[in-house]
Amino acid sequence: MAKYGKRLIEAKKKIERTREYPIEEAVKLVKELASAKFDETVEIAVNLNVDPRKADQMVRSTVVLPHGTG
Repeated sequence: MAKYGKRLIEAKKKIERTREYPIEEAVKLVKELASAKFDETVEIAVNLNVDPRKADQMVRSTVVLPHGTG
């Protein structure tokens, strides 16, 4: 059986697994519990619960990337 490191054990104590965190609080918690010695990456997936077949529920947007696309 694998043993967990000290950092992971401490991080697990600070998180409530049954609770849903607001985005602002979740980002703050992720930054606080960062344990790697490099810049960590966080990915997020959001379910918007829209029906793409209905024109009034279409979600379209643009984003400006910091260094362009190529």
